[in-house]
Order: sequence, then structure tokens, then C-alpha cells
Amino acid sequence: MPKLSDLGWAWFDKALNEGGSNEVPEDLPAQFARCFSGPEGEAVLSHLAEMTLARPLGANAHNGILRHLEGQRYLVSYMMGLVRQGREG
Repeated sequence: MPKLSDLGWAWFDKALNEGGSNEVPEDLPAQFARCFSGPEGEAVLSHLAEMTLARPLGANAHNGILRHLEGQRYLVSYMMGLVRQGREG
């Protein structure tokens, strides 16, 4: 069986070996809040939420589709959380 790095996934090995940090830079929430401020920013966040968080899948949805949507949901929720945190801070 080929190694992940032979299949173009070398970046994944590097991330695992470096023990990637989950820390959020102190100013990142404020940057997200500024980026998504105003009517245009609110429209973008609303659109992302509609496409992901409010999108139901049927019981017969393929496993790959479910995983893909869950990844999208995680990212949108993460972004919305940073915006919320930046607005409160």
C-alpha cells in the first residue's frame, strides 16, 4: 500500500508531526468581526448558514456527502463563533 505522501498527502504528515496548534491568535476574532461587519458581511454569513447549517439531508444521503456537509458546517460554525467573539470582545 502506498504511503500518504506518495499520494499527494505529504502536508497531512507534516501537520501531524508538528502537533498543530489549535490556539486562536488574540486579534483573530476582532479581524473576523470587522470582516463580516455591515450589511454585506451579514449577508455572506447568512448565505453560508443557509447553505450549511440549515441544509437538511435525506435519510438515504451517501456517507461521503454527510461527511462533506459536516465539515462545511464545522467551518461555518467556527467562523460565526469567531465573529461573535470579536463583537463581544
